[in-house]
Amino acid sequence: MRSSPNEPPASRTAEVDHDHYDAPYIAGILARVKTIAVVGASANPGRPSHGVMRYLRNRGYRVIPVNPNEAGGTIHGERVFASLAEIAEPIDMVDIFRRTEAAGGVVDEAIAVRAKVVWMQLGVRDDAAAKRAEAAGLAVVMNRCPAIELERLPAARKA
Repeated sequence: MRSSPNEPPASRTAEVDHDHYDAPYIAGILARVKTIAVVGASANPGRPSHGVMRYLRNRGYRVIPVNPNEAGGTIHGERVFASLAEIAEPIDMVDIFRRTEAAGGVVDEAIAVRAKVVWMQLGVRDDAAAKRAEAAGLAVVMNRCPAIELERLPAARKA
């Protein structure tokens, strides 16, 4: 049995298999988080991050867009921040819509702001960054989309 992603790494009884996540691990994360920072958020309705942000908001999550190129603007009525460090409220999960080579820096920012979860979107995987996050006590999901997982796992649905 896996322990809560909010517990420190020393208390976890099993390593997370990042090739095959079990349903309770994913559902537990999605059921616990409330505030999600979407790094790589886009105001362009044709971009996947735009649709996922809207979907997560409609499911009851507080979603905060992060994109230095759109900072100061709004996406889905939410102010866009340039970095995670600029967000004044606690962040439960950081959803990364960036290329794999940029994910490590975002993970380091997530650790610095004391996020509880790092979620790397489809096609994004950085095992070294995942190890850093887990060593700092964060839960990690890679190469998955929370919107897809919410549809797949009824136990994780919020709204």
